[in-house]
Amino acid sequence: MSRALPKYNKRRVAIIGGAAAVALSGAVIAGTALAGTPSKSSGDNARTLAASPGTITCPDVASQLPAIPASAQAEVTRNLTLLQTQIDEANKRLVDTVGQGGDNFVQNAILGPLEDKRIATINRIATAIGRTADKPQGLDALAPCTLNADGAAGSGAETGTDTGADTGTGAEATATPSETASAADDTGAGADASAAGTITCPDVASQLPAIPASAQAEVTRNLTLLQTQIDEANKRLVDTVGQGGDNFVQNAILGPLADKRKSTIDRIAIAIGRTADKPTGLDSLAACTLTK
Repeated sequence: MSRALPKYNKRRVAIIGGAAAVALSGAVIAGTALAGTPSKSSGDNARTLAASPGTITCPDVASQLPAIPASAQAEVTRNLTLLQTQIDEANKRLVDTVGQGGDNFVQNAILGPLEDKRIATINRIATAIGRTADKPQGLDALAPCTLNADGAAGSGAETGTDTGADTGTGAEATATPSETASAADDTGAGADASAAGTITCPDVASQLPAIPASAQAEVTRNLTLLQTQIDEANKRLVDTVGQGGDNFVQNAILGPLADKRKSTIDRIAIAIGRTADKPTGLDSLAACTLTK
């Protein structure tokens, strides 16, 4: 025959069982929280790591150039843009390789190759000017760059210049004198790009007169912006294939692009006109066309 437990034993069993259940539930909840919720400190550490490499800073080339002959303007602009692209790429490599190599890794793997590229690009600028004017001397001294290793925020742009486009994006390293942009975007959507066509705009750089040295940085910035505007319009062309009616491309893409280009071209003319004859008739270069 079974005996009933005394009352105090029943209470004791109930308390022990309840405590075990609470402890088990707490363990499950805590384990779930730890597994499913990323810690705030890990996010902070990732942000610190991204900021830690510092910023590569290079001497400004545009502001050190003499007046640029009109015949050399397109080539000079292309290579000034390439200088900025080289800095952007070096800063990206700086972030991607944090913690790699020894004490001299940044100098040997990033700053050294960057200097070599800059020497070649600066020499092309000097050669282009020298074809129809006095070739500038001593520009090689602007090739070496330095690492600001304190992690300070910065764009890495050349010191004292706003070479980057106003939208914050730079032109492609392979930018050509013509402002004609490929409709294929970085995702490789070749089929969509082919269906959309390509936006082609008149070249502005080749139509400019000699640019005073004092206006060079501002003119370069706005010529770069013209290219960025075309790139953005071509991307929108691909992204909106099949949308709207017959006039969609004209009203939603080509029209706004012409307005942006007109404002940018006006800024170029004003910059030149501050210290030289202001070029006229450049507004006729604002309108672009769609080539299928």
